[in-house]
Amino acid sequence: MSSFDVPLDDERIQLDAFVEEYRSALESTLDGLTEEQARRRLVPSSTTLLGLLKHVTWMQRVWFEECVGGTSRRTLGLVQSPEESFRLTDVDTVASVTAAHRAACATARSMVTDLPLDTVATGHRAGPRTLRWVYLQVLRELAHHCGHADILREQLLDAEGL
Repeated sequence: MSSFDVPLDDERIQLDAFVEEYRSALESTLDGLTEEQARRRLVPSSTTLLGLLKHVTWMQRVWFEECVGGTSRRTLGLVQSPEESFRLTDVDTVASVTAAHRAACATARSMVTDLPLDTVATGHRAGPRTLRWVYLQVLRELAHHCGHADILREQLLDAEGL
């Protein structure tokens, strides 16, 4: 279901739809790519298509599991900084990073299912945040990184003559 197909008067349904749309859009940028293509650096930074999906997986775990759930990054086994979250290891594959992303999304959904948007989450380092604020932050980051991924995929396909 597209975010355009949900009732405009239900803020929670609309936020969920936008978040799901961007989650799917980011995953789809890896469709049909080889492992090498997904890891290829096309910009001076270490940003890659696979690294973007790994980063947004980390980002969602930080906002939903740490901020909303109250579990520290260390306990969750997460790297401490955003920069580290882009780094790929030898065991990172399109399949493994996609599976981790889907698991993080499922956990996020289950954590917030019964929480109203005005719920105050206290697990973030910078202080309390409402669930509404968390949704907007996650949506902002997903949209931001979808834009990066679209451009990287376009560059990659152009370089391949596709």
